[in-house]
Amino acid sequence: MKIIVPVKRVVDYNVKVRVKPDGTGIDLANVKMSMNPFDEIAVEEALRLKEAGKAEEVVAVSIGPAQAIETIRTALAMGADRGILVKVDGPTEPLAVAKILREIVKAEEPGLVILGKQAIDDDCSQTGQMLAALLDRPQGTFASKVEIDGDHVMVTREIDGGHETVKLDLPAIVTTDLRLNEPRYASLPNIMKAKKKPVDEKTPDDFGVDVTPRLDVIKTADPPGRTAGVKLESAAELVEKLKEAGVL
Repeated sequence: MKIIVPVKRVVDYNVKVRVKPDGTGIDLANVKMSMNPFDEIAVEEALRLKEAGKAEEVVAVSIGPAQAIETIRTALAMGADRGILVKVDGPTEPLAVAKILREIVKAEEPGLVILGKQAIDDDCSQTGQMLAALLDRPQGTFASKVEIDGDHVMVTREIDGGHETVKLDLPAIVTTDLRLNEPRYASLPNIMKAKKKPVDEKTPDDFGVDVTPRLDVIKTADPPGRTAGVKLESAAELVEKLKEAGVL
């Protein structure tokens, strides 16, 4: 079985993002970029399934600027076998990403697509669900455990009331949650080997997909600063303050 893992290039989670002075977006000049943390978890899970003999090949796919090849190389250094880079300049919305992935899945015919539940730059949490709908395939979202059993995959998913386990027919789509695994670090020898692994370069036109954004970002702004708290002497005073604030 083949596993496809989409990976996204985002601002590193340790970096404090800065809004451009004109409010047109995020300032990316001289900012450290890295693989989306949820996608790292997806890569790790795919590699574990391969090491367990459940898969034969792991393919990393990234849709973004030319620099996104660095993100693919990170996945290759972790242990993925090859990569596919779809070059797109500018932001790409979840539906366009899902449409491109649909065409890649049709061409590659993987048994499983594992992707992060969301990207930390836009927090849309839509691509996996859209891809499953476009392909008409079963989906297991927010996975905290994944087990392949023959022609099925058992996915334990995190829900508001605890955990839910679903049994999906393969091929299927799975999105990962934080507690699924702990991603490995790429060793120096594997980083060197990754430079020799093949990466195919494509464009949206190769798949007949229009990536023109459907949404216009009117303004980007920093969140308001937090105001100082107030110490209260009693529960009654708390209730009164809540009433003054219009909460009660």
